[in-house]
Amino acid sequence: MEQPLTIIHAGRALTGRLGETLEAALAGRELRFPPKNGGPLENRRLLFAFSLPENGVNFGLAGFLAWLRDHPGALRGSVGGVVMDGAGDLYTKAAGRELILAASLAGCAFPGRPLAEATGSLQNFAVQARNGGCGLETAYRRAVSDLAGRVLAFAPPRRQRPKVLALHASSRSTSNTLALWGKVRERIEHACEIREIGLRNGTLEDCAGCPYTACLHFGERGGCFYGGVMVQEVFPALREADAVVLLCPNYNDALSANLTAAVNRLTALYRAVSFEDKAVFAIVVSGYSGGDIVASQVVSALCVNKGFWLPPGSLLLETANDAGAALRLPGIEERLERFAENLLAWLRDGGAEAGPKPPPEGGAFRPGKKAVHPSESVL
Repeated sequence: MEQPLTIIHAGRALTGRLGETLEAALAGRELRFPPKNGGPLENRRLLFAFSLPENGVNFGLAGFLAWLRDHPGALRGSVGGVVMDGAGDLYTKAAGRELILAASLAGCAFPGRPLAEATGSLQNFAVQARNGGCGLETAYRRAVSDLAGRVLAFAPPRRQRPKVLALHASSRSTSNTLALWGKVRERIEHACEIREIGLRNGTLEDCAGCPYTACLHFGERGGCFYGGVMVQEVFPALREADAVVLLCPNYNDALSANLTAAVNRLTALYRAVSFEDKAVFAIVVSGYSGGDIVASQVVSALCVNKGFWLPPGSLLLETANDAGAALRLPGIEERLERFAENLLAWLRDGGAEAGPKPPPEGGAFRPGKKAVHPSESVL
């Protein structure tokens, strides 16, 4: 029997284009809404649905983000998707990935492509509408219906001995990120097959945006026009992998150039191979601050755009500057142990006993000074 879908939204009622879209897209499904006085959001199938005004600021969404960040573990055992409906042509994707990141850190799992966003003009659905032989509004509704179905059907793949691909572009002698990964690797290599590929040899060219047909042609043959390490090593390893671990030092609040190029080049393979059964993990180390910015780029690039699924607890964010400093951080051994255990739990056991611990109140969503219950907010 299909689980009910719990709708999280801001406002006393779902109205306007978002309300009409959800009503049409979710017709026939069993829906639930959190009670006004709050309630548990653990072990649910969740659809987060928010409207954004043209300035992109929804105060109900801001309150919900605050609550999520204050309550790690509050969404433990849940699987989610996000619908973001904008009045303008900006901010929908930024708001969506921010919510996915916060919910992931609060214990929610996400299938690949977990964001259905609608800009004010709906022009972001032009290609889908053309391919589907329908109008923009119909394409939007189909995207929401498809997302809801995937959230309800999602089950983490289980592998007896998972294959893990680690990608980095760092120097082993000085990199704090690689040092942390080394400790994680020691903890998981007894139970996984691990392939590690460095992208520092100068042969990695960025994607130059080949025509769709050319990209598809090379992707179907397991390659890419530009060849090199991506085709020779990364593509074959990724085809076999159950998970990819990105090792991400923070360069100017962004992924490093080579990692960005690698993600861009995955488009050729993505056109021919589904990544929906592959998980994404990341270790992000910042010299000063901004780890959340890089983590949100990982979420957006690999989960939202390329379709990797996102386990809870899959993002380890640390701050360390001098070489070797990361291994001296207070509590780092415990966090590395938790990250490694979480990785194995999700890849082998589908998440049993994984993820952040629930808050003392058991994960119940209760309004307070720092958060506004979605059903009580007015925007």
